Parts: sequence; structure tokens; C-alpha cells
Amino acid sequence: MRRWFKRVWFLLRFHKSVPFLIDYFKSGEVGLFKKVISILLIAGYAIFPFDIIPDWLFVFGFLDDVAVAAWILQYIVKKAPQPLREKHGLNK
Repeated sequence: MRRWFKRVWFLLRFHKSVPFLIDYFKSGEVGLFKKVISILLIAGYAIFPFDIIPDWLFVFGFLDDVAVAAWILQYIVKKAPQPLREKHGLNK
């Protein structure tokens, strides 16, 4: 449950992650393979959103969307080089 709250908190601060994502995809330190995997994850979820809980269940229906989006963002942060994470205050 604690992991889920961390993911939600991460998403609530998404606006602070935008500069990080821009630097991540522009960075020469990040390998092409990592960039492609990240793009595929983002595009794959945008095109084929997998719903464990249907969205018509109001708040509960969006919880799985929040969890998947948070997981993708955390994956990207985890794969980023240490200097890039330090620059944006995203140290683990």
C-alpha cells in the first residue's frame, strides 16, 4: 500500500517531472535502447490503456490508470543516469 501512495504522490507532482523527461530524452548519457523502451511504454499505454477496474466506476476506475502511469514514470526515473536525477532532485 505504501508503494501505491508513493506512486500517487509522484503523479501529483507530475508537472515537476516534465523538465526531467525533456532532459531525459535529449540527454546523450541515456542510451538509445532506454529511450526507445520508454517511448514504447508511454505510447503503448496511450494507445492500448489496460484497465483492471473499468473507468465507469468513477474514482476506483482511475486508480489502475494512476498506478500504471506512475509505474512508467518511476521506471524512466530509475533508468536515468545519476547526474540527471540529481539535477532534478529525483534521487532514490
